[in-house]
Amino acid sequence: MTAVIETIADLRAACDEARGAGRRVGLVPTMGYLHAGHRSLIRAARETTDFVVVTIFVNPLQFAPGEDLDRYPRDLEGDVRACEEEGADVVFAAPVAEMYPKPPKTRVSVADLTADLCGRARPTHFDGVTTVVAKLLSIVGPCTAFFGRKDAQQLAVVRRMVDDLSMPVDVVGCPLVREADGLALSSRNAYLSHDQREAATVLFESLRAAADAVAGGERDAATVAEMLRGSIAARDGVEIDYAEVRDAAEMTTLDRIEGEVLLAVAARLGETRLIDNVRLTVRGDTVTADLGTGFRPDGRE
Repeated sequence: MTAVIETIADLRAACDEARGAGRRVGLVPTMGYLHAGHRSLIRAARETTDFVVVTIFVNPLQFAPGEDLDRYPRDLEGDVRACEEEGADVVFAAPVAEMYPKPPKTRVSVADLTADLCGRARPTHFDGVTTVVAKLLSIVGPCTAFFGRKDAQQLAVVRRMVDDLSMPVDVVGCPLVREADGLALSSRNAYLSHDQREAATVLFESLRAAADAVAGGERDAATVAEMLRGSIAARDGVEIDYAEVRDAAEMTTLDRIEGEVLLAVAARLGETRLIDNVRLTVRGDTVTADLGTGFRPDGRE
């Protein structure tokens, strides 16, 4: 039976008790409205730790004025049921007044990594993410924290924050999960109309074609980025935010594709902003692409 905890004191006590009994604590931070991608994080935590905590908190600090804070999809009852099915020990579902009893004057900020890509379009977003994640890690204590690789920039930022602040936390990135047609799972997919949902598949189609080009020998980062932009721009109803080739750890620009590389895109379909990425490992002529899991176009997975 999954316990639902709503106070910081009770969650801290539960995690301390688990560690005192020799159990390893696993943390899965989410904003709720759980889908198969979130479930895969819970399963990863269940497989490698002994006491699994899933947090469900729509964090107001990471939403700018005019963004979708009020309409962000919520389903706490369904989320708790999903957590029980995946074997989570605790759901932490604190109200905003518990997490922020006073308007917070403290912000945790990671420089440089947050300045571009999603940070360019949402300049206050990552400070909100790192602040709430730092708070959750402080509450939970020493643990292994599981994040999805769909939010590649967020994962890089959290890893850098944990390293810089010497937090007793092991950050694990888990595979991106896709629909059968390749669309990356996201709670915001619920906003898409039927036509927008069909058009959104261009994001993964473009990433996959770019990855194939690199596998075929293309190493010029500007050429691959232009391939991405051209492919996405050809689809009606899709407005490109960015389509970039970056170093996977530092999010810096590249001239030549080599090492750990991120092909990253963001686009708007109406009022909905979606992100996607493919990570490449390029060592000379050998290219390994992390396309994610779950999709089956052309019989490939």
